[in-house]
Amino acid sequence: MNQTAIARSWVEHANGHRDFPLQNLPLGIFSRPGEALRCGVAIGDAILDLDAVLAAGLFEGQAKEAAQATQGGALNAYFALGRSARVALRERLLALLGEHSEHQAALTSALYPASECQLHLPAKVGDYTDFYVGIEHAKNVGKLFRPDNPLLPNYKYVPIGYHGRASTLRPSGTEVRRPKGQTLPAGQTEPIFGPCARLDYELELGIWIGQGNPMGESIAIGDAAEHVAGYCLLNDWSARDIQAWEYQPLGPFLSKSFITSLSPWVITAEALEPFRCAQPARPEGDPQPLSYLLDKRDQANGAFDIELEVLLITERMREQGLPAHRLTLSNTRSMYWTVAQMVAHHSVNGCQLQPGDLFGSGTLSGAQPGSFGSLLEITEGGKQPIELASGEVRKFLEDGDEIILRARCSKDGVASIGFGECRGKVVAAN
Repeated sequence: MNQTAIARSWVEHANGHRDFPLQNLPLGIFSRPGEALRCGVAIGDAILDLDAVLAAGLFEGQAKEAAQATQGGALNAYFALGRSARVALRERLLALLGEHSEHQAALTSALYPASECQLHLPAKVGDYTDFYVGIEHAKNVGKLFRPDNPLLPNYKYVPIGYHGRASTLRPSGTEVRRPKGQTLPAGQTEPIFGPCARLDYELELGIWIGQGNPMGESIAIGDAAEHVAGYCLLNDWSARDIQAWEYQPLGPFLSKSFITSLSPWVITAEALEPFRCAQPARPEGDPQPLSYLLDKRDQANGAFDIELEVLLITERMREQGLPAHRLTLSNTRSMYWTVAQMVAHHSVNGCQLQPGDLFGSGTLSGAQPGSFGSLLEITEGGKQPIELASGEVRKFLEDGDEIILRARCSKDGVASIGFGECRGKVVAAN
């Protein structure tokens, strides 16, 4: 069933909703006070309880199999089923929630106001890998540290990534405790220990892996998109001063592992189909991807047109009743490598990917000021502070500051959808 075939839902507040109209239907894990974790579907300002829909006998066939796989407080088993089961569940939900549904009365009792529910991580994440596919971010950061050679030679051949820390992935709304660590003060020869002074955010796309691969076998580039279950927003919080001291020669460690924030809803690959687009052509002179990373269909339809936004609100701004300050307006089209290329490369050595594994895209900055996905870029490493309407300035984040990530997909003739928010408020170090 095409997502434009049913334009409206009987859930009135879903119609024209900024993030969760009928055409989206993302899945997540939620709980109500005193109740167990279970899977829900975001529809407008409400959450549809899938366990309750199952109990009402409204699923059958593959849709029932998919819904049953969402039980137990994590979506790993659902991710493992693959695309056909996801599509079956989505089509049934479109019919159940569409304006001509015959089951409105039965479903009304399975709808809960989202404001009364708590959202959790949607899956148990065994492994988390953070990539570096935002080429404008790579160039901007490279210019700060290597003005004459911002991009290292391997960047245009290899989808660069590092293994992150799955144990500190947290859902939107979790406080961000300022980390402590070693830093090397300017002009000094020995490090000191203490709270991070240069705390930053990074605007990223999160990618949820669906079906995995056996160890020792790789995923072909032409099949890689089928191994992606869905997407979210990801904030790769970064302690820049700790990072500067520790990252050579092996890369990020404690500067990244203290927390990574995720938006809690899994935006399915199917909901994003209308917003796929061609991968931007590589600049003249750039090498073509090696054969295991090159697929005509992926190049023609493997990128996404998703608008990304970052907002900042400080304690003083809250006290003064001021709106959040927009830091960034960017787009996923700045990705130098497609999601399929990331999947294919990650598995090409025989590395086993598993349902519920998570990828981060790396920071997605645009080429122009106003589209940079981190304070490191916006302030040029702290040299150009941001002036706020409250009279404050920011080089990096201070205690009480809250970062809000948003994403929105828009296209003529298709209902717009969003990802929901990914929020995190900085609190003082212990």
